[in-house]
Amino acid sequence: MRALNLDQLDSFADVVSLGSFSAAAARRGLSQPAISLQIRALERRLGVRLVERVGKRAQATAAGRDLLAHARRLADEADAAVTRMQGFRAGTRGRVRVGTGATACIYLLPPILGALRAAHPEIEIIVETGNSPEILDAVEANALDVALVTLPAARRALAVRPLRPDPFAAILPARPRVAASALRPADFAERPLILYEPRGATRAVIDAWLIAGGVQPRPAMELGSVEAIKKLVEAGLGWSILPAVTVAGAQGRGLQVRPLAPALGRTLGLAMRRDKVVDRPLRALLTGLQRLGARPA
Repeated sequence: MRALNLDQLDSFADVVSLGSFSAAAARRGLSQPAISLQIRALERRLGVRLVERVGKRAQATAAGRDLLAHARRLADEADAAVTRMQGFRAGTRGRVRVGTGATACIYLLPPILGALRAAHPEIEIIVETGNSPEILDAVEANALDVALVTLPAARRALAVRPLRPDPFAAILPARPRVAASALRPADFAERPLILYEPRGATRAVIDAWLIAGGVQPRPAMELGSVEAIKKLVEAGLGWSILPAVTVAGAQGRGLQVRPLAPALGRTLGLAMRRDKVVDRPLRALLTGLQRLGARPA
């Protein structure tokens, strides 16, 4: 059976509620023959009689009374759907899906997403975390709208633009004190290292820095959690290299924080499909993410 026609159902409900084809026609701004035609078409589609005349009043048959309950629910759902779409059209409602690494999710995104939620409370915000290659795959598949990832991130289907530098720093246990103001790769040669898991772009950046300085990375531990790495270093189990944003204010709180020489860092960038339609919710998110580029790294 083909889909029901909502206009026919509305006309049927008006005829029953008003008790008259002519009154229903007047309410809907149609002629009486047009209303009668809609009711006959609906009856033919369902194969049952829906309206009968009792005296001068049009009333629903038993089948019509049963259909009327469904018609009212369908009308309510249709009205709700229209109301929802009006919110999307006005840009006050929508969904944005952003992907990033765990570090950016913890240390960079919360104020951006908080401001977006405050300004647009009806926008649904979905955040997924993962390694940059996984996140970029999801953007390519349109499972995510935008990604904040470590560059380079060249993909033919994606438009990628740099957003902000993300410098790294070394963290050491609070004792013994290390006099050097900046640490070089050679300083890590005889130390147990606690580093990121090897799958991600961040670990690749750290490994390349150590190797360029003549040190082959052989970490004692590999973890996916920045906070776990910091706790293990604080416990005296090794040294690590982390994005500086993750250790801001950690100096003197069970850790020593040192810059690196030569300087080490990565660049964070935004990636979107080139053919992505930017609606108002997504534009609001992009505006917020752009503010990250204006803040000191």
